Amino acid sequence: MDYEEKRRKLLNLVQEFRLIDDTFMTVVFKDKECTQLLIRCLLQRDDLQVVEVFTQRDLKNLWGRSVRLDILATDKTGAIYDIEVQRADSGASQKRARYNSSLLDSSITEPGGKYEELVETYVIFITENDYFEQGLPLYHVERVVQETGASFDDGEHILYVNGQYRGNDPVGSLMHDFFCRRPEEMNNAVLAKNVRYYKDDQEGVDYMCRISEEIWNDGKAEGKAEGRTEGRAEDVKALMESLNISFVQACNSLKIPQSDRAVIEKLLYQS
Repeated sequence: MDYEEKRRKLLNLVQEFRLIDDTFMTVVFKDKECTQLLIRCLLQRDDLQVVEVFTQRDLKNLWGRSVRLDILATDKTGAIYDIEVQRADSGASQKRARYNSSLLDSSITEPGGKYEELVETYVIFITENDYFEQGLPLYHVERVVQETGASFDDGEHILYVNGQYRGNDPVGSLMHDFFCRRPEEMNNAVLAKNVRYYKDDQEGVDYMCRISEEIWNDGKAEGKAEGRTEGRAEDVKALMESLNISFVQACNSLKIPQSDRAVIEKLLYQS
């Protein structure tokens, strides 16, 4: 593929982006005003002031799985917001919400710190589909004491946003904008301004093309790696069957690194 053809494909890709696409969303919502508009709308808090925004932020876990957050924001009170867009329902699982919430807590605690000093945390999933299938715009998840019905006010909040909702209210207006490809179709002027910059302004378009090209190249590299792994899995399977030996013996014979064996074993098991 020559440069001009590749450039044309990248430009077309940029024009197809919507805010529900995490690549585009994490670029647009680097803007603090956009993130503040989003959180204010979802929490119905006109007084909320966002002071810092990070996108594609890694939360490390030395003893388990780390995560990369689409948007990590803090407000003037110190509250922390993890905002994720999910095209597939599987990416918005309830266990994932729980895990993200736990990592927010672990990332802000210091040795010897008091539990009472933990700040409010919000994990917000904006889903393309209506995850709970009840037709509501928002689903608030809060702990309660089952025997009394009283709120268990631990400062942890989980919110699911129904991307299919199109009611005549601020959430419906916002979700409409999340699925627009063109800024002139959008309701919110702040969002439209930033979308227009990355769609129509030469500097913004060039930036999005660079981001898209990086994703493109990463995807090609990942595809090649997957292809190599699948090829190794076939080699292991063939050796096991022809010599009637175990998985470990086949891997040892083929000198397959320990780091690759779990993936190969999973591929063989699935097949």
